[in-house]
Amino acid sequence: MAVLGNPKNTIQVIQKYNFDFQKRFGQNFLIDEHVIEKIMKAADLTEEDCILEIGPGIGTMTQYLAEVVREVIAVEIDKNLIPILKDTLSGYSNIIIRNEDKLMTGELFEINEDILKVDINTLVNEHNQGKPIKVVANLPYYITTPIIMGLFEKHVPLESMIVMVQKEVAERMQVGPGTKDYGALSLAVQYYAEPEIVANVPQNCFIPRPNVGSAVIKLTRHKQPPVKTKDEAALFQIIRASFNQRRKTLINSLRNASDLSYEKEEIEMALKQMELPLTIRGEALNLEQFARLTDILVKEK
Repeated sequence: MAVLGNPKNTIQVIQKYNFDFQKRFGQNFLIDEHVIEKIMKAADLTEEDCILEIGPGIGTMTQYLAEVVREVIAVEIDKNLIPILKDTLSGYSNIIIRNEDKLMTGELFEINEDILKVDINTLVNEHNQGKPIKVVANLPYYITTPIIMGLFEKHVPLESMIVMVQKEVAERMQVGPGTKDYGALSLAVQYYAEPEIVANVPQNCFIPRPNVGSAVIKLTRHKQPPVKTKDEAALFQIIRASFNQRRKTLINSLRNASDLSYEKEEIEMALKQMELPLTIRGEALNLEQFARLTDILVKEK
């Protein structure tokens, strides 16, 4: 069983199985051991941890994780990778894979599914008694946001996520008001977690090389959201609407939103109550201000 994480062993596995990279799955395999070590350090792993790995690929990170933690649940959508995973992970008994509806405790078994459709809460209950898990993933860049937000919005018991994402997406997650990268994703992530970029990863750390730079970001889940709101769903509706047309004033953005029904006068009154100018744009408000705006507008209904 070859230890992966370097170009030579990765190429050998790819050639052995004549594996073709699938662009539709956003496949770029990590081949830099230094980056893997940074991810492992950021994850702060213990032998009691249960890890959800999204997109294990050929099992590179999975091997490192399995050496340290109690269990790894690996979710892989590409059927062509399953025989490779069975080979590269054959020496481990603590990697959780599900084969259809049959569970085989103590053996390698498969979760060959689309992560967006997997009931992660059920997996956490089955394999970690409902206690918080950690997520480690080299995410497909084309569905990074739906995966991260899906885990948060479904209130999966999470301690942290350490994920490889496109560099500009990582930067967007941790910026504040008044910057060009600040937007709905920044606010949504910061409502649920504390973001911290732990490594920038150049393109030559992958096979094949991606067209963009990458970064590892750690999202440490808040025990409680940093702001309180009467209506979480309304908060995120208002945030999304505020950035859909970010060059418009906040009043016009909210009035033009198809899923909101606030009158111009209502929004003006709310802004006056908050002592904010009527010409303000959504990009100038922080999370606390959005929460307060939501509570005022919801109260008016």
